[in-house]
Amino acid sequence: MLRRAIAVFTLVLFSAVLSAQQAQKPEPPKKLTDAQRREIQAIQKIVDGAAAGQPAPNDLTMAWLREDVLKAQDSKQYVPFTVTLDGSKATGKELTIYWRVVAKNPAAPPAAAPAAGGNKPNDKPAAPTYAYEDLNTAAITPGPMRLSRAFTASPGAYDIYVVVKEPTSTQRNAPPPKLSLIKQSLEVPDYWNGELATSTVIVADRIDPLPAPLTSAQQTERPYALGNMEIIPAASTNFTKKAELATFMLIYNAKVDAAMKPDVTVEYNFYAKQAGAEKFFNKTNPQNLNAQTLPPAFDFAAGHQLQSGQAVPLASFPEGEYRLEIKVTDKLANKTLTRDVNFTVAGS
Repeated sequence: MLRRAIAVFTLVLFSAVLSAQQAQKPEPPKKLTDAQRREIQAIQKIVDGAAAGQPAPNDLTMAWLREDVLKAQDSKQYVPFTVTLDGSKATGKELTIYWRVVAKNPAAPPAAAPAAGGNKPNDKPAAPTYAYEDLNTAAITPGPMRLSRAFTASPGAYDIYVVVKEPTSTQRNAPPPKLSLIKQSLEVPDYWNGELATSTVIVADRIDPLPAPLTSAQQTERPYALGNMEIIPAASTNFTKKAELATFMLIYNAKVDAAMKPDVTVEYNFYAKQAGAEKFFNKTNPQNLNAQTLPPAFDFAAGHQLQSGQAVPLASFPEGEYRLEIKVTDKLANKTLTRDVNFTVAGS
């Protein structure tokens, strides 16, 4: 038994976690300067071109690192994501970051409205609509950078366009601003269909408590802050023996009994990969989420959510490749699902 395995936090994440999803909405329009308006229009034009198949620059070596999906509100999902870039290739102190989410199979547009005073439809084309669109700024730091932002979306297939761009200089004969654009395709699952499900399993560098939920502006720049805690996702799943494997996930749509309490068990089993096969290595004590272990005030109707996590020291793991199998069993519904995390352990 892995005796030093511990739960990351308490097993219940109260409705404060929804503050992240509620706050993750584009800010209302603000009065822009002419320079700001030109900057936004330039970025939107670049994305329009990329969507039409035109090549786009990647001056700052931006790359998609990861995305995670959690249940939001109004039948939508909350999707924080992270990109990496090379800040040493930028010349200023600030970057504009813009992200656009486009449905691959959008709903048909409404019929054109009749023109005033006549029966013919208005020929003016409708403005494009996107599943999500937002823009803000980020400070440049030398060397490798990670930027996290988020969006909310209904279940479905999407293309996400992310742009980072230096401000356009007002000086004559100034070099063109550095700019990177990437496109990432993503399938957003449906956590509102009543079936047993989990969020993405987030592998964390650490999980920090927060004295209070973040403001809307702070939340935009720190989308992995969930209510009273903030998850710092790991950049990779390659670890040394001095590290620990910390995981976090939420469990959705568990069945409840007459007292409105679930009965869920979560098992963590580790398998070592050897010569193309797997061999059971170890496991932690199962986590039981039921009327006996949950706080008396636990209530799904109040927005409370089931949370599970482990922080497992890797000192006892021989060097090599591993798979963590997380098995979630809803005893009341007689349903089981599994989630896998592949990772490696090295000596130093």
